[in-house]
Amino acid sequence: MTGKTLADQLDQMDPLEDWQHAIKPLSDPLGSPGALAVVRGTLAPNGAVIKTSAADPRLMQHTGPAFVVDAGENIAAILDDPDLDVTPDHVLVLRFAGPIAAGMPEAGALPIPAKLARQGVRDMVRVSDARMSGTSYGTVVLHCDPEAAAGGPSAIVQNGDMITLDVEGRRLDLLISEDEIADRLSRLETPALPERGWRRLYAETVMPASQGADLSFL
Repeated sequence: MTGKTLADQLDQMDPLEDWQHAIKPLSDPLGSPGALAVVRGTLAPNGAVIKTSAADPRLMQHTGPAFVVDAGENIAAILDDPDLDVTPDHVLVLRFAGPIAAGMPEAGALPIPAKLARQGVRDMVRVSDARMSGTSYGTVVLHCDPEAAAGGPSAIVQNGDMITLDVEGRRLDLLISEDEIADRLSRLETPALPERGWRRLYAETVMPASQGADLSFL
């Protein structure tokens, strides 16, 4: 990029000073401490994780209607629909992407719906039982526990249900009554496990994200 060799470039650097431009001292941090937060509530009774350092501060306290997609659907086609009934205030919910259902893929950072991206929307609250890459950004709540396939509350979320995220208060709540939550859970039918083999063994013994997604017999 500079037209110089690496040796020439290094000769111009002060080894005692210049490296600190990349590795910041504690006395001059890149940002405030606390890159992660654990939130709990009626949508994640055992907890969920948000990378606060990658989130939009304006969305750290947010309430909006749910827009739900399941891991087995053609999510790209759904979110690319130009007529999709979704607004920037919606909370995108991805479910059945946890350890039991899908091995917890790097799918939590759902893309912004195409119609909103064209309007300049760059971030929305997203909630899932999946994970995401450490280099991903956005107001994304991950590892909801229990996951949907284990009968977690995300499995009963319906489009239009109100969800509130309060990072400061460490809360993630589905804003329906306890009786309604109990009624929906009582009628929930979780997907069948794989019939046999390693996938069956894995699905039966994998522990939740809050316990490291390890296998219970190890």
